[in-house]
Amino acid sequence: MGQSSVRGDRSRRRRTPDGQEPERDGSLYEDKGLPPDAPGWTPPEGVAVPAADGAGDADVPADGGHPADGKPRRKGRKALRWTALTVAVLIAGGAGAGYWYYEHLNANLRKAPRSLGGGGLKKPDPNAFGQSPLNILLLGSDGRNNAKNIELGGARQDADRKPLADVQMLVHVSADRSNMSVISIPRDTRVTIPRCTDPKTHEVFPQTSAAINQSLQHGGPGCTLATWQELTGIYVDHFMMVDFGGVVDMADAIGGVPVCVDNNIYSHDSKGHGSGLRLKKGTHSVKGVQALQWLRTRYGFEDNTDIGRAKAQHMYMNSMVRQLKAGTKLSDPGQLRDLAEAATKALTVDDGLDTVKKLYDLGGDLSRVPTKRITMVTMPWQYGPGESYVVPKPGDAEATFGLLRNDTALDGKDRKKKPTPAPEPSTPKDQLKVVVQNGTNSTVNGPVSGRASAVQQQLAGLGYAAAGTDPALTTQADTTLTYRDKERRGDALALAKALGLPKSAVRESSSATGMRLVVGNDWRTGTAYPEQGDEKGADKAPDSADALNGEDTKACMKVNPSYTF
Repeated sequence: MGQSSVRGDRSRRRRTPDGQEPERDGSLYEDKGLPPDAPGWTPPEGVAVPAADGAGDADVPADGGHPADGKPRRKGRKALRWTALTVAVLIAGGAGAGYWYYEHLNANLRKAPRSLGGGGLKKPDPNAFGQSPLNILLLGSDGRNNAKNIELGGARQDADRKPLADVQMLVHVSADRSNMSVISIPRDTRVTIPRCTDPKTHEVFPQTSAAINQSLQHGGPGCTLATWQELTGIYVDHFMMVDFGGVVDMADAIGGVPVCVDNNIYSHDSKGHGSGLRLKKGTHSVKGVQALQWLRTRYGFEDNTDIGRAKAQHMYMNSMVRQLKAGTKLSDPGQLRDLAEAATKALTVDDGLDTVKKLYDLGGDLSRVPTKRITMVTMPWQYGPGESYVVPKPGDAEATFGLLRNDTALDGKDRKKKPTPAPEPSTPKDQLKVVVQNGTNSTVNGPVSGRASAVQQQLAGLGYAAAGTDPALTTQADTTLTYRDKERRGDALALAKALGLPKSAVRESSSATGMRLVVGNDWRTGTAYPEQGDEKGADKAPDSADALNGEDTKACMKVNPSYTF
């Protein structure tokens, strides 16, 4: 499939006979299927909500008591209705009806394997408090696989084409649930799509270089997830995908979401380009088809590219989250029922999110994040040769991905720790037991053999005679040195300094059984750790990421002069 430019004058022009441009369901992710938070909530008498195996929030007790951080929750706080999954209880008249409705919603959900790539990244170890960050890939499909999607998206000639993942966002929720960062990638970003196998047909798609939106055609959303992991080095826990019809149904169920344009806009031209969005200057409440138009609009926003569209999607999402948190939506059982039905029917989720209970627990994690700590960005990018596609911007893109890998908020507002003197080592280095493991496995580049032995021998030469190796191969973007007890921090820092590792590579983990050095893909050659530049200042997203804060109520989309009236 040919590439399309991000620029309006070079973008793909197929499937526009009725004046519609290829969709982008950025709305999809907004919350589609991201459920309510209900600390302290219990179902009405006689109504049971089955528990999910392994699902739940380690920091919020099931009995609604104080969370693990010891801080009491405000009494009387309204439960946040992120996706109305509590509707199973609210509209049920008894235990039997409640359970039936719960199973009904479960049956609505479409499920698919989490990852279709071989191998894959290892899930990071929890921090010293047993907390782990959460990464969710939100996808918008442009499939025309039914009459409703064809009506909404146009391009009937594409009815038999495999759908593209034209909207892609990664939601990163910090380990302590204090902040959330959302990063979009333009659909025409040229990336390496790893080898994937279709779980239904067993067709094997070889590794290739193509636009990231094409990854969905290589077996489904699990291949898009594998592509993100290969590109960013970030372990992705889950994915959620929705199509055109799902966006409209959910936008209707949610109700109007206020958006702003700085001039009159009509996203339509004589060549048939545009989403059909027509608004006058100012703030408007959009829902249903109009919400889909807003989320799809490229022609008419800023420079008529996917970059402007991503910004419009970020504004919509932020506005919707503010309203949901304020409790201004979904205030009655009817609205909740409609959204629960719309969300579960619209969503395709990975096999780790295959019940509404799991979605409910996920919503609890998401809703704990204060709006002021939500940051939306677009991956820093630059045009490739011929300006027919874009590529990650060298330096800035990797810096952004690195912040998320290290669980650092993109808003730069993480609490700054006061510098403290490094503790002295407590163990003679010739007696310090450390295990070295090769983490250079990669579905694209393949592993570098002998890395664990090479670094172990380097350590031995530095006096760490008790260093050993683990022959198991793993996959990790960054080199890390983990230890279990704070008493070992001095030993870990001394070892890191001897190898030239940055302090950020040294991490205390509650799951560590000893000291372990994993040699990541950032150290594939040599015995000296490559210089990574000055770590200072790498505490927020670069300016090229165009960050938007969740509390920015004054954000207004700039209208392209060629699409005004």
